[in-house]
Amino acid sequence: MERVAFLIDATGERVDCLLNPETVQVTRLAGVRPRGSAGTQLTGTGLADDPLVFTGGGRTELVLDLLFDTDFAEGQVRPADVRALTRPLWMLAENSAVEHGWVRPPLVRLVWGKTWNVPGVIIAVAERFDAFTATGSPRRSWLRLKLVRVAEDTDRAREGFAEELAVAQTPAVAPGTAVVAAGDGTATTDSSGVRFDLLAHDALGSPLRWRLLAEHNRITDPLAVPAGTALAVPPQQGLGTGVAAGSGS
Repeated sequence: MERVAFLIDATGERVDCLLNPETVQVTRLAGVRPRGSAGTQLTGTGLADDPLVFTGGGRTELVLDLLFDTDFAEGQVRPADVRALTRPLWMLAENSAVEHGWVRPPLVRLVWGKTWNVPGVIIAVAERFDAFTATGSPRRSWLRLKLVRVAEDTDRAREGFAEELAVAQTPAVAPGTAVVAAGDGTATTDSSGVRFDLLAHDALGSPLRWRLLAEHNRITDPLAVPAGTALAVPPQQGLGTGVAAGSGS
């Protein structure tokens, strides 16, 4: 599982989550709608498709499946009910902000690794609970949410995407050297707390190349690498130039 965070622009508050599974569904809807008249949709005789109106803009949606568990909560005092952890995300789907006299959901940023920083609003949340206590309090939550990216200037969106690719493709260390595995303070009985995807970003220029780093160091379980372990950086030959290099299963 991967750690992601939501940053609330207005307050700076951070909501940490576990991404489960390690996928994000992204949908892009272009600014296109069927052409219509007052109250009806226009059709054309002999046309194979309905006439369209090109409105410009569009809509980008991200769907995330998140996991919350009271056993994974940080801090000395852990909540007895997992809803204490998920309530902030429910509140982000409420119209609690005001803009130009209109209420709206607050602006948040999805932050994941070094290459995801998406501003948007949460428009839908659904939650399933399990691991109930004897008193009926759920200790685990499987939460799905939909984030809609806020309107951005087309040129800025293109520049931002190019910047993300440039960052993802630029290793922070030279081939033939080593990177040291550092824990993030979340070590458990099943995980050392080492972020192997961030190690791959520093060593090879992309978190998607973690398998190459693991294979080069003959590591079969990246989640079990002890903090402080020095990992050799493989040569760049054969990695390719795209972010997707080494991302195959």
